[in-house]
Amino acid sequence: MKTINFKKVLIGGLSVMFMASCTDLVNDEKDSIVRANEGGGGFTPGNPTELLVSAYKDLSAYTDQANIYALGQHPTAEMIPPTRGVDWGDNGVWRTLDQHTWDATHSGIINAWNQLNQRVYKCNEIIASNPSAAEKAEAQFLRALNMFHVMDYWGQVPFREVTDGVDVNPKVLTRSEAFDFIVSDLEAALPGLENRGPAPLQATASKAAANFLLAKLYLNKAVYTAASPAGPYSFDNGDMAKVISYVDAIIADGYEISDDFFGNFTADATTETILNSAEGTPQNRWMMTLHYDQNPSGWNGFTTLADFYDTFSDEDIRKGIPAAADGSNMSGIGHGFLIGQQYKDDGTPITDSRSQQLLKFTRDVSLAGTPTDKGIRVIKYHPAMAGKYILMRFAEAYLMKAEAMMRSGDTAGALAMINDLRAKRQASALSSLDENSLFDEIGREMYWEGGKRTTEVRFGKFTTGTGALIQDDYTVLYPIPSPAIVSNPNLTQNEGY
Repeated sequence: MKTINFKKVLIGGLSVMFMASCTDLVNDEKDSIVRANEGGGGFTPGNPTELLVSAYKDLSAYTDQANIYALGQHPTAEMIPPTRGVDWGDNGVWRTLDQHTWDATHSGIINAWNQLNQRVYKCNEIIASNPSAAEKAEAQFLRALNMFHVMDYWGQVPFREVTDGVDVNPKVLTRSEAFDFIVSDLEAALPGLENRGPAPLQATASKAAANFLLAKLYLNKAVYTAASPAGPYSFDNGDMAKVISYVDAIIADGYEISDDFFGNFTADATTETILNSAEGTPQNRWMMTLHYDQNPSGWNGFTTLADFYDTFSDEDIRKGIPAAADGSNMSGIGHGFLIGQQYKDDGTPITDSRSQQLLKFTRDVSLAGTPTDKGIRVIKYHPAMAGKYILMRFAEAYLMKAEAMMRSGDTAGALAMINDLRAKRQASALSSLDENSLFDEIGREMYWEGGKRTTEVRFGKFTTGTGALIQDDYTVLYPIPSPAIVSNPNLTQNEGY
């Protein structure tokens, strides 16, 4: 089996550099190479059912704390990755995300590019392998989902047909071309997808999931089709009407805002879960923030910032629920924001085993030289009751509809929606609504769920954060990884890099 040109065989613009957490991708790529080289270099169809199962397993990449998730969350005002002694130094990969000082050799950028583009190609293989109508629709949805993130993060999308020879450099879709391609995929997929209402496990594509992604596409269309990636953006009323229509279709399937905010992130979640990953558990979300002396012992990593914490009123249930500390396993962990003295499961105050001081999480936190107790920790998925990792939640669709209403002139209707949501979250009603207050409300509902960067870009706030050393407009797009630029001359490096 020849492997010397495997970059071109697979997607022809990607690096071969992978982190240890992504070793599954090496096997996937090898399988793709074998199929692409059988029969003298032509594509040989595989088993579409088996390939589709594998494509769904690949959604586990979204549950990692690095790569895809990190690019969507770390450069924002919701999260900071403190370096504590030598912990979380990692050659600066986290600090550069926080400070917007990344470049085309950043390992997280390379890995995310590889993961997403490899998954797009795998879906191409499924579609070319004589799938059933339902399998084709699901593959089109998954291709659209992964391509969406490539378009969103990098503004251009390499695309290799399975029939392309190994010496063919993949064509590259512009951002607007990729937008049209993704919309076409989803519109073609919709009739063949299952019409499914709320359930705790939503591990396969459905009409609601496709409508969710279509709503997100049209909400951000002004960004993806703007003359400049950093704007200004002009939101078209027709696009906003489509957002509302797609969300209304989700509502018609029975989805609604849950009365139990943190219940959304448990095994009993029902009314809000549109799509989740069946693979594993969302343990990275608590491990990446909990202190090593808590139960479970965490990695003592990421925290939120006091400025974001202060956007919550005390009565807002989303701010958190204190730990029960009733003696049951992991009951010493609260929900939401963990601040102040932390406790063992039996209610005994925790002492930091390194400093020998009481473990009290503080409001203040710095990026480097940070003591082990600094920073407010965040728990949405509680380790004692977590369900599967959520990729699409109805509350986000609900907020997309409210935003579309406001942007198209119905501010009163949007305010009514926001206040209905706030009532569910035990927060007092807002008296008025503008872009800033809506932006804050989206943050209060969707914090740490991986999409903050996209929201900040759309609202024109991505380059204004106090933690960013570089606030230049070009940072609204990530650089094309250097190995990809070298291997595919059809790619052009994004401005500024």
